[in-house]
Amino acid sequence: MKSLKQKFRDCDLITGMHICLSDPAVTELCASIGYDFLWIESEHSPMDYQNILLNLIAARAGGTAAIVRIPYNDPMLAKRALEMGGDGIIFPMVSSKEECDLAIASTLYPPRGIRGFGPQRAVMYGLKDADEYVNADSLEMIRIVQVETAHCIEHELDAMLDNPWIDCVMLGPCDLAASIGRLPDITCKESVRLQDKALEKIRKAGKSAGTSIGSTDANWIRSWYDRGANVISCGTETGHIISGASRTLAMIKGESFSDLEGGAV
Repeated sequence: MKSLKQKFRDCDLITGMHICLSDPAVTELCASIGYDFLWIESEHSPMDYQNILLNLIAARAGGTAAIVRIPYNDPMLAKRALEMGGDGIIFPMVSSKEECDLAIASTLYPPRGIRGFGPQRAVMYGLKDADEYVNADSLEMIRIVQVETAHCIEHELDAMLDNPWIDCVMLGPCDLAASIGRLPDITCKESVRLQDKALEKIRKAGKSAGTSIGSTDANWIRSWYDRGANVISCGTETGHIISGASRTLAMIKGESFSDLEGGAV
């Protein structure tokens, strides 16, 4: 079977969902559902590094790859996440070639990059061979940069895509809409034009193109795939809990208890 890294390289359809809570039991459950990866969210969640670590352990227990989005494009923030041995990293709000190259360099050891050495869980605390990790395993992590501004799409994205280490460029529709003063209207004509322009550039460069969305609307999800996104991360564990619980509550309220099978709740 293909590795997840190879799927990114081949631009296969890749599915993900977002993890925002700090409960590893919930993460383990979500990891058992069948998504290609779990997006461990530390930009817009209360997670600290200990929570990230527990979620990474839980994702592995459930058998699904875990990719961590750090809060900001900063080598020091990236370093600690990388040492935990996740399957990949996402850099948010990357808006220029210089920012992109810095992000990627922070994932690579010299002479390829600027990453400092000190892996922990990434080498199973010393049980794995350090030389093998530096020269093989560390190169196989998934590297994703997130593009979230109109300026980047119009003026910087082409140059960013020249970086050979990028596995995927992920779009952030909400912040993209915000960059043109249309938040939260991610389906307005100008937002969609920018999305389409970015998707076309990314796929033309031979990279995987992705989107991160909270909505689980079937038509909206399908539209991303039809327009060229092959990496689709949508929904959160909190959203799925709300959605399932709300549907059940609506069903109960729509029928009298005597109409339910067996007359019991």
